[in-house]
Amino acid sequence: MSSSLSLFLVSLSAVFFVVDPIGVVPLFLAMTAGDSRDKIRRTALRACLVACGLMLFFALFGSIIFKVFGVSLGAFRVAGGILLLMTALDMLRARPAATRTSPTEEQEGAVKEDIAIVPLAIPLLAGPGAIATAMVLMARGGSSLRTMIPVLAAIVLTFVSCYFILGASSLVQRVLRQSGVAILERVSGLILAAIAVQFIADGAKDLMR
Repeated sequence: MSSSLSLFLVSLSAVFFVVDPIGVVPLFLAMTAGDSRDKIRRTALRACLVACGLMLFFALFGSIIFKVFGVSLGAFRVAGGILLLMTALDMLRARPAATRTSPTEEQEGAVKEDIAIVPLAIPLLAGPGAIATAMVLMARGGSSLRTMIPVLAAIVLTFVSCYFILGASSLVQRVLRQSGVAILERVSGLILAAIAVQFIADGAKDLMR
């Protein structure tokens, strides 16, 4: 029992800090500028559900999938960095990100921006580092059910916390108002671009090895 509790606490701290929902709040505010409170909560809920599902999936089957398809974590990191960089450039130019609108919605003449899946869930919340952490924790604990449950529970609890943290960001948005959000959007775009470049650089190093 004590070993399971110890594994749970280690897993919870590791997953929570690598996901870093508090650090995502400024980016989340910038990308949901002008949205209603209900839409912000729905976006946060969808992002957390997708990210949590992805983390659980890779925790259980990640090592098998990478071996089957011959995909390295470095390649995944570079792909995530490119997606982040595209969004960051649009934020710096104060225009809607092209990754938010699907071709079908454009053909129907509906303008619907959706950042819940990309880049919020992937790769901001469930990025290469978070996925790698989940896979390492599962490998460290072993394949028995008693050691798998604490890691999986830590992932679920982390994203429950993510939902409440991101859902409360609307309070900050009301305080900042439009001018404050506009400034935050450009600053966040610069930070996001730096994160994207770091993702690409780390991935390139992994690939070169």
